[in-house]
Amino acid sequence: MGTKKYEDFEKNERVNRWYLNVRARSPISADIWRRSLLRYCTINNTTPEGLLDMAQKGTLKDNFQDFTIRMIAEGRRGAYLAKVKEILHSWIRFNDIDYKIRINIPNERLNETTMDERVPTKEELSKILRMGTVRSRVSVSLMAFSGLRPEVLGNYEGTDGLTLGDIEDLDIDTLTFKNVPAKINVRNGLSKTRLKYFTFLGQEGCGYLKDYLDHRKASGEILKKESALLAPDPGNVQTAHGFLRTALIAREIRKAIRNSNLSMRPYVLRVYFATALDIAESKGSISHPWRQYIMGHKGDIEATYSTNKRLLPETIEGMRSAYLKCTKFFETEEKGIKEEDYQKMLRDSAIDTLTGAFGITLTDDQKEELRNLDTAEYQKRLGEIFKDRKADLLNNGNSQKVIPFKDVEKYIEQGWEYVRDFPGNKAIVRLPS
Repeated sequence: MGTKKYEDFEKNERVNRWYLNVRARSPISADIWRRSLLRYCTINNTTPEGLLDMAQKGTLKDNFQDFTIRMIAEGRRGAYLAKVKEILHSWIRFNDIDYKIRINIPNERLNETTMDERVPTKEELSKILRMGTVRSRVSVSLMAFSGLRPEVLGNYEGTDGLTLGDIEDLDIDTLTFKNVPAKINVRNGLSKTRLKYFTFLGQEGCGYLKDYLDHRKASGEILKKESALLAPDPGNVQTAHGFLRTALIAREIRKAIRNSNLSMRPYVLRVYFATALDIAESKGSISHPWRQYIMGHKGDIEATYSTNKRLLPETIEGMRSAYLKCTKFFETEEKGIKEEDYQKMLRDSAIDTLTGAFGITLTDDQKEELRNLDTAEYQKRLGEIFKDRKADLLNNGNSQKVIPFKDVEKYIEQGWEYVRDFPGNKAIVRLPS
């Protein structure tokens, strides 16, 4: 479409009022919808006012049906046509006309762009992080480890975004974290739902953030609470407001993905986090309302009455603890001992105790069997082994024993029972029945 035609379209007062109304909710949607409305008018040789006339006469339905048939023949997808219909409905409804375009669109709910899209593996995400810049590692971490949308990091126009003050646990003077996972507050204006919420960033992400802030501080920047979390490049006219625009953030992430020989949208990093939380929820590491909350969703009825209210400190700490349990499902760096290795160490220790302190002899096959049992079966099997060998361990299978009388107290403390005195200043004790 020509520049002149678009400029004339922008001067249309009714269209501009509609545009400002859409923009109040989403500036990016307002720009896209205005261009789409102009494109529809151009293709159909009409005007925005002409669309309103057709809606009042009831002929817009036929007009849109012809448009749909033509676009499908040209290879346009159903999801695109469904969006055009939504834009037309918005324009008509804004002008107080009650009219619905009741035309079926093939595959209108099928998003062919994302239907075959997969999330990266941990190894692939690790490679993306390595191939990124010191700044893009922070962007990637906040999406893949905290579930933040790119628009939260820096909005469409670069006028707002996360600030250092939004990282509640960050000490800006020392660039250290008072708590890890660190709490990240998302303000109303940055939230897609327009409801403020918070999420967390774990040890790996905090490490990337500290590296980035150290780099900025070493470059001479004075860091303050109001400073953008993702600082624009000095002298970049596209970031005159002090924040990176969403498009620039996405471009930097996309470059790291391509340098990793992968073909994915930047937004798939948020899907990676959501998928990891699904797995964590199935394992009992986090509750569903809490999972919804830190993803920035409105959540279900339960969430409305619990997490959307002002949260108590103990609830926040409970959520922090739950998030920490989830980090093993999405962070790429191995920290400390894996849970399965820790359990194996505990079992090996118990087996060593049996074979050492109690003198029980186990074959290599028996030891391996114990290591591979689940927790309940493992504990049951240990009990059986100890019970079977108990008498042998204490008295070669005999239930009674003659001991010096002076040792009676010691044997009773070990679990034996006193029976009676025995000639020669001795006593008889027995194993408990």
